[in-house]
Amino acid sequence: MFSTKIKIRKSLSLKVLLTSIAFSILIATVIGVSIHNRVATTIINEKISISKIETANALYLAQGHFNLARFQNDAGLKKVVQEFITSSREDGSLSGRETVILPVVKGNSKQNIYQTVPTLLVLDSIPESFREQVKKADEVLEKRVMIRYSDGKEFPGFLIGGKLNIPRTGVYEIYYLFKLDAQYQSISSITWNLLGAGLLLVILIGLSTQFVIRQVVSPVQQAAAVAAKFTHGDLTSRMSVSSDDELATLGKSFNEMAVSIQQQIIRLENLSMLQQRFVSDVSHELRTPLTTLRMAAEVIFEQKGSFDPNIARSSELLINQIDRFELLLSDLLEVSRFDAEAAALGVVTFDICALTKQTVDFLHPSKAALFQVIAPVGPIQIEADPRRIERILRNLVTNAVDHGEGRRVKVTIAESDKEVAIGVRDYGLGFNEEDAPYLFDRFWRADPSRARTSGGTGLGLSIALEDAKLHQGQLLAWGKPNQGAHFVLTIPKRHGDSVQSFPITLTPDDLLLTDNRV
Repeated sequence: MFSTKIKIRKSLSLKVLLTSIAFSILIATVIGVSIHNRVATTIINEKISISKIETANALYLAQGHFNLARFQNDAGLKKVVQEFITSSREDGSLSGRETVILPVVKGNSKQNIYQTVPTLLVLDSIPESFREQVKKADEVLEKRVMIRYSDGKEFPGFLIGGKLNIPRTGVYEIYYLFKLDAQYQSISSITWNLLGAGLLLVILIGLSTQFVIRQVVSPVQQAAAVAAKFTHGDLTSRMSVSSDDELATLGKSFNEMAVSIQQQIIRLENLSMLQQRFVSDVSHELRTPLTTLRMAAEVIFEQKGSFDPNIARSSELLINQIDRFELLLSDLLEVSRFDAEAAALGVVTFDICALTKQTVDFLHPSKAALFQVIAPVGPIQIEADPRRIERILRNLVTNAVDHGEGRRVKVTIAESDKEVAIGVRDYGLGFNEEDAPYLFDRFWRADPSRARTSGGTGLGLSIALEDAKLHQGQLLAWGKPNQGAHFVLTIPKRHGDSVQSFPITLTPDDLLLTDNRV
């Protein structure tokens, strides 16, 4: 059942076919039921109407014969009545009706000589209420009943009742019972014909719908197949066009779009390759002169004590800028490795708590009072690349110090069964919601003027995010203007696993506590 639902959900042609069949079944059912009811009602009502007219005429003629026979003697009158009863029975045997004659007893009348009831007929088939209506009426009446026999058989039918006045005998009730089994057989035959016609109609609609679907959906399926090949890198796939209709126009437009996309992709790939090669080549080529510059700068820096104070200060600035230049080259080389998908992990088992404390202490030994490290008592062993984890932490801590405006920086370490998280919280400038999507973009800085005296190249957070992804981890950021920022690194403890839970919430705990108090 579940696999059938999946097939229906994934197949447009199957959806259209099933929908068309469902609507055709509904329409055929409504039309068939309407026709069936109308035909059945017409057949039954026509039978009742004709029988009622014939019965009224027969009773009228019979009453005329009885009125003429009143002038005869009793034997002649009896003969007329017997002929009427005999003819009614003979006609009934041909037409399938039953005749019942019952006397209407008035006062002390004992005339009961002409009562007749067909063999096996249950007299209760004639309702007593209907008999009362016939006795009071001056016209012929009809009623739908179930005709029952003493042998247990029952037939749907109807009654037509009237009265006859037999001279010197009294008034008699006369009832004609008509079976409708033949009519119901006809209705049943019509029902089966309607069912067959409806089934044939549904089949024909299904076949025609399938034919139309093939004409319309096939180009769409072909377009989907070509798009799938495009997605998997086959940029030469095209739709075949063999007509001039709207679908052919779609195919031509699709092929033109594919050609344009292919050209753009090739152009962008070439530009990307040129960019990667340029960054890599420039970074490597600058290593040699930079090494020479560093050697010369260190020699000058070692002799600064004998220089004029201005020259000594220049030597210090030279060393600082060379350090910054080397850091930029290292970041560019790392970015080129990420672009070339050549970055690899050197996985070992180590204590993440010790690495975090060591990174904080080595980065800013003169600002140890600013840092608050919250970590578990025992070690937390993980499988990861310590060099890349240290680089992530170095970027996050340096970023917190640069933008913390000299306020406290809190580093929190927490773990779950399969994950470990490190949160770096500062209480400085923070960032706007508009800046959040660009935090991890390359060369992006929140200060567009770049007038700050601190800050890096704009590659630190981008490289940190790539390092986190290499570990199947996540690096998320929270921040608000003048309320600081909170960066949370979450990685799995075992190499190859993925992050399933987050031991540290992204929204800082101190902010949550403040909101709860408010």
